[in-house]
Amino acid sequence: MTERRLISEYEQRFNHVDFASAEIVNAADSNTGQGGSLARFKIVNQYLYAVDSRYINVFNIQDLENPQDLEDVYAGFDIETIFNRGQHLFLGSMSGMYIYDISSPATPTFVSEFQHGTACDPVVVDGDYAYVTLRGGNACGATESGLFIVDISEISNPTLKISYPLNDPYGLGIKGEKLFICDGTSGLKVYDKTNVENLVSLNHFKNINTFDVIPMDENLLMVGEDVLYQYEYLENDIKLISTLQLN
Repeated sequence: MTERRLISEYEQRFNHVDFASAEIVNAADSNTGQGGSLARFKIVNQYLYAVDSRYINVFNIQDLENPQDLEDVYAGFDIETIFNRGQHLFLGSMSGMYIYDISSPATPTFVSEFQHGTACDPVVVDGDYAYVTLRGGNACGATESGLFIVDISEISNPTLKISYPLNDPYGLGIKGEKLFICDGTSGLKVYDKTNVENLVSLNHFKNINTFDVIPMDENLLMVGEDVLYQYEYLENDIKLISTLQLN
């Protein structure tokens, strides 16, 4: 069974840390920023793409003092998250993942979609695969919770490669061959994804309620229930180095 939790619920619960805002913080030093998998907007070069439940809202931000609000692009229903890889945007919705081409950045163009049962699904992409978590519960339908790995090597025809069961997944992130999954009340799970058909568990941080992660160059940031965690990358693991109470 699936359970939908609104973005407004997240903002109320974790109002001290807005992982979407990290997109702008990091963008100050690079052409593109980096946000969590639950982010609702993305900066790509001189453009800002923000999703609401139905549209991609497009802004030209080349002149930050005078940003241009361009024409919105209709993208479907119940759009929840946005992720960028190269010239494509990957939108997570309650019913599937939608892929848009931004080679013409002012006018995102629909490419393809991957449909799944009604569920809540953030998306991250690495190489030929998109990683989607689906969270189970009553509000979204009868879909079981799990990780879906989608083959996007043929971008116009995404197909399911394999799925793994999870308990209560929210956000996820990737750093090199490490896959980080926030499995809600089941904690933070770390996998080696070298072989996507045989994920290897590297660590499981239990007894924390996890929500989303941002894999940075040097450290991993994770937001839990009223706590911001910082981890250090190790060769085959990660190590907790600090926590910050948020209330």
